[in-house]
Amino acid sequence: MKEEDKKKIEEIMSGLKCEKNYICANSQFELLCEAEDIGLDNYLSCLESDPQRCNFSLSFGDSYMCQCPIRVYLAKKLKK
Repeated sequence: MKEEDKKKIEEIMSGLKCEKNYICANSQFELLCEAEDIGLDNYLSCLESDPQRCNFSLSFGDSYMCQCPIRVYLAKKLKK
């Protein structure tokens, strides 16, 4: 991961409260929730089996959207 990406993620984390205790960052982004980029600027499609347990999930009809800024950044900028 490029240094500029690390700095951007640190910046995002500084203004964020994560109930999962930043498991993604603490695992060097090896442990990521399942999500898919569907072309929306600030949202991903959440593919987790129990999305309502995440404070970043947003119910949308019969599906859920991920609005975690870190996860969105990883999907949009780093294609993770």
